[in-house]
Amino acid sequence: MTPEQLLHYSRHLAIPEVGKDGQEKLLNAKVLIVGIGGLGCPVSLYLAAAGIGELGLIDFDTVSVSNLHRQILYTNAHIGDLKVDAATRRLAEINPGITLNSFSEKLTSDNALTILKDYDYVIDGTDNFATRYLVNDACVLLNKINVYGSIYRWEGQSSVFCAEDGPCYRCLFPEPPPVGEVPSCDQAGVIGVLPGIIGLIQASETIKMILEIGESLVGRTLIFDLLTMRQKEIKLTKNPDCPMCGEIPSIHELMDCTQFCNSGYKDENQKSLNEGLITKEISALELKALVDVGADHLLLDVRDPFEFDIVKIENAKLIPLSELENRIDEITQYKNQTMIVYCHHGMRGRKAAEILKSKGFKNLHNLTGGIDSWAEAVDIGLPRY
Repeated sequence: MTPEQLLHYSRHLAIPEVGKDGQEKLLNAKVLIVGIGGLGCPVSLYLAAAGIGELGLIDFDTVSVSNLHRQILYTNAHIGDLKVDAATRRLAEINPGITLNSFSEKLTSDNALTILKDYDYVIDGTDNFATRYLVNDACVLLNKINVYGSIYRWEGQSSVFCAEDGPCYRCLFPEPPPVGEVPSCDQAGVIGVLPGIIGLIQASETIKMILEIGESLVGRTLIFDLLTMRQKEIKLTKNPDCPMCGEIPSIHELMDCTQFCNSGYKDENQKSLNEGLITKEISALELKALVDVGADHLLLDVRDPFEFDIVKIENAKLIPLSELENRIDEITQYKNQTMIVYCHHGMRGRKAAEILKSKGFKNLHNLTGGIDSWAEAVDIGLPRY
């Protein structure tokens, strides 16, 4: 190590379990962080400071103001910038002695194996099931360690998947949940400090595995409840029938991410969960034209009440998605009339339209992009969140 490095890592060198040999292991390690958001920000900050020799950052998103309460790499000055660009600049300031590789693209079945193959460890900082399964499957195919974390409101969890003789993510969850069943952070919310806690657990697990010390979360999922400051563990074992890493795997190649998000899941005996239920989409401008000519229609808002209080489209009726099936009677008179369903960004609206179609409603449309697209394209004075 150089004199500068000896000084930078002096507190590591003083730890018996690390020392000079351990720090050199860190400097020789290659770690990829998928998603530089709530989890990826604290992970990347601490791994860069710890001296991980080569850090890869992949994210196709830009910084928005709604990120700032939890994504601590960014400031107001970064709004509109690509996250990987802003993150790379900040991390280079923290530790100019490491190599930073940025990928300003979406992780897909086409590029995942190419990107992941050059790294020893992959940290899952994603916020959606599509990419989470893609990361897991690519790690299994490439024999890479997958350091997992997820967050929801006040609760987070972390584990280590794809280690030798350890389970993969599909051992725990063989298939993703139906589209729209589990709300995203955008819909459900997350307390800002939680991703910091879970992200640092991911960073800690990565460092321990590189140093080959301590007891990792392989075979265990740690669940942390911030409201009660309690944690529990779920024991995991490798599933011999796992479709990805089992004794006779049925998955041998990566599936396209968009399959998870847009068309549901298929197996040999079951049609797509969305087949026959997909409703028509209507754009914000098309809806405005409908309103302008005075066409008879019901505008149904399926967001939560707190969202409705923030912003709504004029004359909309609120029935939250979680209450829709129990409140169908309130709108049965519209079964044969035009109904426009909307939520924040479109996912819950699509799910609501599927429920309504299954109940016999005929002329359904989902507002593409939800009320956010309406505020962006039609009524620019409305607040956005």
